[in-house]
Formats: sequence, C-alpha cells, structure tokens
Amino acid sequence: MSSTYLKKAARTSTSDSGSVRETVQAILDEIEAGGEAAARSYAEKFDRYTGNIKVTREEIDAAAASLPQKLKDDIRFAHDNVRKFAEAQKKTLTDIEIEIVPGLVAGQKTIPIEAAGCYVPGGRYSHVASAIMTVTTAKVAGCRHITVCSPPRPEVGVHPAILYTADICGADTILAMGGVQGVASMAFGLFDVPSAGILVGPGNQFVAEAKRILFGRVGIDMFAGPTDSLILADRHADPEIVAADLVGQAEHGYNSPVWLVTDDRELAETVMELVPRHIATLPDLNRDNAEAAWRDFAEIILCDSREEMAATSDDYAPEHLTVQAADLDWWLGRLGCYGSLFLGEETTVAFGDKASGPNHVLPTSGAARYTGGLSVHKFMKIVTWQRATRDGARPIAEATARISRLEGMEGHARTADIRLRKYFPGENFDLSGTGQDI
Repeated sequence: MSSTYLKKAARTSTSDSGSVRETVQAILDEIEAGGEAAARSYAEKFDRYTGNIKVTREEIDAAAASLPQKLKDDIRFAHDNVRKFAEAQKKTLTDIEIEIVPGLVAGQKTIPIEAAGCYVPGGRYSHVASAIMTVTTAKVAGCRHITVCSPPRPEVGVHPAILYTADICGADTILAMGGVQGVASMAFGLFDVPSAGILVGPGNQFVAEAKRILFGRVGIDMFAGPTDSLILADRHADPEIVAADLVGQAEHGYNSPVWLVTDDRELAETVMELVPRHIATLPDLNRDNAEAAWRDFAEIILCDSREEMAATSDDYAPEHLTVQAADLDWWLGRLGCYGSLFLGEETTVAFGDKASGPNHVLPTSGAARYTGGLSVHKFMKIVTWQRATRDGARPIAEATARISRLEGMEGHARTADIRLRKYFPGENFDLSGTGQDI
C-alpha cells in the first residue's frame, strides 16, 4: 500500500499545555480555597460580568419570551431527536441477575450519577446544540440534579437561546459563569448546587485543562482537543459538497484539522481548488478560522484503493468521519475507529452537530481508537452485587483461600477460612493448595 499527500499539514493541533496547566491549576486552587467570592472575582475578571451568577426563573422566562417562535420550535425539534436517541441507548443497559454456581447469585445494576455539570460554550459562538446534547442526555440517564454553566456577556448575561435550551432540556440550575471558574463552581458545589459527579461538555483549552486536572476527583466525558473531521470520498462524490463539508468543519477554529482521503486524483485536485472559494464567502471571523485551519492543519491524501483509504482513516481515528463513496454498507462494516460516522452525502457532520439525534460530544485527537462519544452510559454507573447461600459459598471460599495463599495474602485467605469453619464445623478442608488441611 502506498499513499500520497497532495496537501500536508504544516502544524499539528497541540497547545502550550505546560503554561495552560499551571494557569488553570492556580485558578482551581484559589477558587477551592476562596469559594464563591473567588469564583465571582474571576467571573468579573474574565467574563467582565457582575450580574446574578445563579440565573433566576424570571430571567429564564424573559429569555424565552425574547426568542422567535420558529427558533424555539427548531430547538425543541432537535431536543426531541436527541432525547429519542438517548432513550434508545438507555434501553441497551439493563439490570441482570445470574446464578454463577448453585447457591451463588450475582448481578449488575445501573445507577445514574447523582449530579452532573454541563459546560455550554457561549463566547465566540453560542452553542445551543451543546446544551441540547449534554443536558438532555443527563436527564434521560436519570441524574437527579443537572447544573449548567455558560459564559455570560458583559451587562447582558447568558445568551437567551442557551437559557431557553438548557431549561427545556432539564437543567435544574444555570450559572452565568464561564471558563475555569464555571467548571470549578460545578465541581466544588458552589452557589448552592451539589458537587458534580461528572463534568461534560466542550470548551476552550482552559476549560479542557480544568476538566483534565479534576478528573479522578470527578468523572469527565473525555479529554478534549480541537475538533477534527475526515472525509472518505471516491469518484462518485460531489466535489462541491466535499469542499463545503471540509470548510464547514474548518470554521470551528484555527487549529481544527480537516482531512480528505480519496482514491481519485481528479476529485482531490478539484476539491483543493474549491475550498478557498468556499472559505472566501464566509463571514469575517469564520473565514479567519477556516483559512488558518485549511492552511496549517488540513491534509489531502491520495490512496490506491478503498481498503487503503479505510486503513488510513482508522489510523487517524477522526472525531467525525464522513463517507461519500459507493457501497456504504461495505464502509460501515469495515471502518472501526471514529467518534461518529456519517454515511452518504445525504447526511453531514453539521446534522449531527445540531439536530439529528446522536450526540455531538465526541473523542478528538485520535481518542476514537479506544472510546466513543458522550452517551447515556457516561452518566450511569454499572455496579455489581452478589449474595450466596452457605452451600453456595463453600466452593468459592475454598478456591479463594488457596488463591490468596498462593499470592501471599494471608488475611484474605482467613476471611474464607473463618466462614468455612463456621458454616461446616468439624469438616476438613485443603485450604493451602498443598494437600494439607488448615
């Protein structure tokens, strides 16, 4: 197999993790020590906001009243789709009970995490869809309290559409606070919210680093890097649509990689001509992001066969993977490393980002090699239990005693011994594994 780079990335999407980590750690430490006062201070400094931190019902109602009905209908449509998909996911997790050996019964039980914290970006873009994806999924999972934090705008507060969306999706508390201070407030249980058991949602590098540092103390959805997308296209693909889809993802940010993998040189060269034209028609900020992402991080790879295309894609393990090629069922069966898969030109990443149903919080930076995206399962603990009759405990205790002594863990072995002596007095057992009774 051989592949040719018709366009090679000039940079890789890595951040100055050292300085970011030091900055974030210092903020977290100060907020943990100083509590709400410290969090407010950072909100004033970074968000330039001095209004209510805890959004009131009156503010939520006013936000809803300010929105066009068509927008509210669209938000509810997207919410319904995400909810339906999450409910279907939840049905795949069931409590089970099985008799392992006669007299020993074990089981699995699913328990929702008590409190979830959802971060909804609201700076450069107002990510209504992130509220839909995170809050709805936590609600379906059964979390008893869902806190949302979102960056407020000076003298304005959280964007009205985010307030409306978070509310209808099931948020119990909304905090007008962004950045590290917002993440810290949810994790540490400030402003009268319960400490979050899990933190989810996208954010900038400071938000991502705060979640990384807090992981272990709380759960998180995943370690997030810049969003990335890969398109697999053959000669059947429409180059205009391929170009538009690449640009649509490149506008996320200056360091958002987009990749085209194809076995058709003509398609590749046409797309390379079309992308700059599509970028040139974007609004200013979006254009700047897309230009930088295309210039510095985009790649176009020419392969000899569809098998080589698939292998290349699996090696990249993209967050978003689109197939615009013949024989979609073959691709569905063959591909194995991606966050979410979009089969055929009739669907696109933007559909998944906004309204189609499957979650858009997905693994980046190659993490799709070992994990999937946000789902109901992330908000639920799968725990196990067991109980036994005395007869059922007998063979388990004998094996436990012998294995424990082989490992040199005498205390473990004796917890088995004591039960055998109590339940079966006067009987002899080989609990050493040497044939000698103990």
